[in-house]
Amino acid sequence: TALVGEPVSGVSLSPPVWRPAAGPTPAHCSIDGAMAPIDRSDTARPINFRIVMPASWNRRAAQMGGGGFNGVIPNLTGGPLADGYAAYGSDAGHQGGGLGRGRGGGPAAGSNDWALNDEVIRNLGYMQMKKTHDAAMVLIERLYGVSPEFNYYIGNSQGGREAVTVAGRYPDDYDGVIANVPIVSFSSLMLAPEWIRIQEKPLENWVTPAKVNAIRGEFIRQCDGLDGLTDGVINNYMACRAVFDVSDGGPSPWAAKRCPDNVDPDPEDTRASACLTDGQIRTLELVYSPYRFATPLANGVEAFGMWVPNTDPSGSGLIAGVRFRGQEGATGDAPVHSHLGVLGVTGFLMRDVDANPLDYVEGGVFDARRVELSEPLDGTNPDFGAFHDRGGKMIVTIGTNDTLASPGAQLDFYQSVIDAMGRETVDRFARFFVLPQTGHGLGGESYTVDGDGNAIEPFRIPNGYDRLRALTDWVERGVAPAMSPVVTAGGRSLPMCSYPEYPRYEGGPEDSAESYRCSRP
Repeated sequence: TALVGEPVSGVSLSPPVWRPAAGPTPAHCSIDGAMAPIDRSDTARPINFRIVMPASWNRRAAQMGGGGFNGVIPNLTGGPLADGYAAYGSDAGHQGGGLGRGRGGGPAAGSNDWALNDEVIRNLGYMQMKKTHDAAMVLIERLYGVSPEFNYYIGNSQGGREAVTVAGRYPDDYDGVIANVPIVSFSSLMLAPEWIRIQEKPLENWVTPAKVNAIRGEFIRQCDGLDGLTDGVINNYMACRAVFDVSDGGPSPWAAKRCPDNVDPDPEDTRASACLTDGQIRTLELVYSPYRFATPLANGVEAFGMWVPNTDPSGSGLIAGVRFRGQEGATGDAPVHSHLGVLGVTGFLMRDVDANPLDYVEGGVFDARRVELSEPLDGTNPDFGAFHDRGGKMIVTIGTNDTLASPGAQLDFYQSVIDAMGRETVDRFARFFVLPQTGHGLGGESYTVDGDGNAIEPFRIPNGYDRLRALTDWVERGVAPAMSPVVTAGGRSLPMCSYPEYPRYEGGPEDSAESYRCSRP
């Protein structure tokens, strides 16, 4: 325990397991372990971790981030191990993904009381990364006799938040990090779906699934051509975000969609031409404008960026097809609202896993707890000075069609780092890429209709890019990635621009990167 940099009460290891080569997975030794918590209450949990060490080692190590609410050890036998890396990761300090309603509400009943334990929450937020790293370094040195020459952190979503977090909190431990779609404002992302459902408590504010085509169609109508080309792709994401951000008190961008006399003649109309009521417009203004907090959170963050205009055809979790308990018009047996991050609201914040999350009130009794939780959970610290000074590098990539993470919060994070450190310094150690109109997996397609209302055949958004190769070249050889590398998919290519630039069409073949230039909005 003395070799682990955050407090644990004990470390136990299972016997090593030798696994012969199988397909692309090389022969390797696998060791499982557990770190016991300091807290001895019933709600405390261990951190389960694993390290896999190949027979032929390239003197590199990669810590693999988790996903969702974590609760399981991530897959460690994929890419890095196949390339000769020692790979390691943990379940983040609790077991199970945190889904379900809690003690009295479904198949996960009885499993979610870990969400009431502050040590478990701090483990999830940051301590499990350090504890797992330190245990892995001991085992690597014991097996190979030397420490890694280079150590990386690679993560998507929750793991992306972990990656930017370790670069800030533990800069001496990592030479480079890859963060894809990081949920940087984790504590607010868990609460954001509740803000929408609370806004929809009055029946008149409910945006139903029938309105998806009307909403996406309006985004395309107003924003498709902002990049110089009408092709069903909103490349100029910053200008489009500004159009639909009403936080400055300007005119509503939804005025053209308002139902005459505020009466919807056909609430089931699924066409793009369907109208929206005043209440529905108020809800959409909430969803696509920054949400200001009653009290600033950790790192001085005063607002959550919410979502940017997107063409996700389902609306994902942003649009609800039913009424929930506590909303006007809900039936007696209506479900309590639930989503991937709801346990962070009921457990972490409200300290009652059986609570109705729609009982949350901004600036009320939960305000101090909001501030308290943001410190361990949010990856919003914009100061990476120590990481930069020791030569660390990071590559972060987000997609504007992401309705699981918050592209608005991610864009605000990018800007906060540039404001804190300066553009010139940031460009020396980081790449902040944006892939317009791609989702949580950084894949996407053009919309089915262009900005002129013409039906089009969707095509894949170019997104192919070897981030690990780019990062190792930068860290180990000093070869910096391009500010706008060319990405590909399905025979098409496009420059992947660094925030806040976007690919602007300059003329020529529409499927060729040579026809675009990364431009400021």
